[in-house]
Amino acid sequence: MLHKIYANNSDGGRYSPPECIGCKKVVMTGYLDPDHISTSYVERVNLSMRMGIRRFTRLTNGFSRKVENHMAAVALYFMWYNFGRVHQTLRVTPAMEAGISDHVWSVEEIVALMDQAR
Repeated sequence: MLHKIYANNSDGGRYSPPECIGCKKVVMTGYLDPDHISTSYVERVNLSMRMGIRRFTRLTNGFSRKVENHMAAVALYFMWYNFGRVHQTLRVTPAMEAGISDHVWSVEEIVALMDQAR
């Protein structure tokens, strides 16, 4: 985990992040090489979620009133992201790349799974 240390000044205004004054690398689990610890991977996932799920966009009114609805929206997004969307760099879905699926899932197949779960 890369823990960023921020200054406590609030001179930047409402939307300006505080100044990062240092970082501390901490291995949480496993035997990782500290030279390869980076926040880039999780930041990429966060960006993809914010761009793909409008509920995560700042200052929007498209929020979930119930936590169950929020969980369902996130689960639906990740199902589509991993099984139904062909990624540009992979040229297949992440599920196909991992060997979990042998085809690109259609929206109908994903909705059928939702119906089965009820």
